Amino acid sequence: MFTTYILPVLAFAGMGLLAGVLLTFASKMFEVKTDERIEKINEVLPQANCGACGCAGCADYANGIITKGLPANLCKPGGPDTAAKISEITGTEAGEVISEVAVLHCSGDCNATGIKYNFSGIKTCAAVKRFYSGNSTCSFGCVGFGDCAAVCELNAITIMNDIAHIDRDKCLGCGQCAAACPNSLITVIPKNAKTIVRCSSQDNGKATKLSCKNGCIGCKMCEKVCEAGAITVTDFHASIDYSKCVDCGACAEKCPVKVIEYR
Repeated sequence: MFTTYILPVLAFAGMGLLAGVLLTFASKMFEVKTDERIEKINEVLPQANCGACGCAGCADYANGIITKGLPANLCKPGGPDTAAKISEITGTEAGEVISEVAVLHCSGDCNATGIKYNFSGIKTCAAVKRFYSGNSTCSFGCVGFGDCAAVCELNAITIMNDIAHIDRDKCLGCGQCAAACPNSLITVIPKNAKTIVRCSSQDNGKATKLSCKNGCIGCKMCEKVCEAGAITVTDFHASIDYSKCVDCGACAEKCPVKVIEYR
């Protein structure tokens, strides 16, 4: 009975004990030391996982701060407060955090543009964009099905009159909406910027006016009046270099179609 039942049980128990000892020894020998500061930094991050810092998510950014020396001021949703907390943990300078906001470069709502066809497929901007560059008469404008609003965790974007509207007070400039827009109509700019071009059409002036009443006609009058050289017209639409813009408002005042907004 001993050799038939008890001895095999003891043998298996002994092997299990030996395996446990070996595993414990191996875990100690090959243990990867983790800097506790990484976890502390991850805890103070907003967990938006937006990727605006250039990392895969908050945990990846926290790891990058310690292992790659990334600066403490890259978290846009967290802002200056988060940068200050990270600075306390790492003992480094927080650096300046420039508040940013997402803006839509389109003013072609349902009162300015028409509909080419009724779309009955999946109600997303990306889906309708695949068919003849969208169902709006302006193929460069806002599709209006809310892909940007769907990814905004702050509920800063609403769709009104078939166009996206961004609440500047709620937006933290994470850029997720910009990545979701199939027409690349959304960019993230400094929050204190006063001048915004509300059109992205690349059609010539005549074609633009036929497709949208509010479109940029590419006349270059804004470019000519800008003494700072901050606004240029390329592919029939104006764009602003905010590193040069002094927010004088001259371009908005000169624009004949009032597609440049000055706040």
